[in-house]
Amino acid sequence: MERLIALDTETTGFETSEGHRIIEVGAVEIIDREIKDREFHKYVQPNRNVGESVKVHGITDRFLINKPQFKEIAEGLLEFIKDSTLLIHNAPFDLGFLNHELKLIGINKSIESICPIIDTLELSKQQRPGTMHNLDALCRRFGIDASARTIHGALLDAKILAQVYLAMTGGQSSLFHESEGNKTQKSDQSLLKRANKEGDKLTIIYANEDEIEEHNNYFQG
Repeated sequence: MERLIALDTETTGFETSEGHRIIEVGAVEIIDREIKDREFHKYVQPNRNVGESVKVHGITDRFLINKPQFKEIAEGLLEFIKDSTLLIHNAPFDLGFLNHELKLIGINKSIESICPIIDTLELSKQQRPGTMHNLDALCRRFGIDASARTIHGALLDAKILAQVYLAMTGGQSSLFHESEGNKTQKSDQSLLKRANKEGDKLTIIYANEDEIEEHNNYFQG
């Protein structure tokens, strides 16, 4: 059984080094390439004002007043993503914030030490270099309805990302460069940096050879 989790976050800003925090986490389960109804979705009280970021996600300080803090949702989130591979668009950003939040509550393990990560942004760049790779562009490319995405939302974006990933990988023989073969399953780790103040390299763990073979056999029927 292949279990994937499409995950997204919303934050008060771009840099944890400037004190910005997570305010929303959304995740959607995919089992054997079928999007399931099981979801994880929480709004988070960041203990700071959302500021100008409200223009991006529409989440106001007033709305967040009585929402749980990250320490109250962390256990549920970690349990939900356990035993899965995470799909994240621009993974260093979301992982940087998630790992920062874990560190603030005394959990020193990183998300990528718990789950393998597939960065769909890097995957899209490998498939079609020189084109646009944001979610809106990918929805247009694959004919996915994103009309509800008038503002950013973690759960909505996770649902869209799940559809995008399935479209991106549903016809690998034509979507990937033939000469690259299975090398497209791996990403140049020098391109992936964790978005936190330390600037550490982000380790992306991809499928091993047996998993790749099983994955390819799936499409061969």
